[in-house]
Amino acid sequence: MTETAEWVDEHGRIAFDVFARACTSRATLEHVTGRWGILALTALRDGSLRFNALRRRVDGVSEKMLAQTLHALERDGFVHREAQATIPPRVDYTLTPLGEQTAAKLFDLIQFVEGAMPEVVAAQERYDRAKAE
Repeated sequence: MTETAEWVDEHGRIAFDVFARACTSRATLEHVTGRWGILALTALRDGSLRFNALRRRVDGVSEKMLAQTLHALERDGFVHREAQATIPPRVDYTLTPLGEQTAAKLFDLIQFVEGAMPEVVAAQERYDRAKAE
């Protein structure tokens, strides 16, 4: 294993280990699963959105954080940014094929978490009651 936690496997392919501290896949995982990354990717599942429409869909994200998130996701190949030379400029964001696959998996996770919320709320209440005693 090298300093970047990358190595070539027995088939000559570069492999990554997200559990290795220096592995570059960790940053990508953070971009995808961070609070704003997961929401931006899944919001784009329904199709192309302009920046402000995406910001309205991802309620609570600041303009700066959404811009940083989209830049990272574009760099990683999950999001495509298309700027049109109009006045005012128009910028649309869409998922790439890699982004579509990733968003589908993230959406499954979101649905699972939303479905489990009654159990989560009950666990939180039990925990809080036990801590208050």
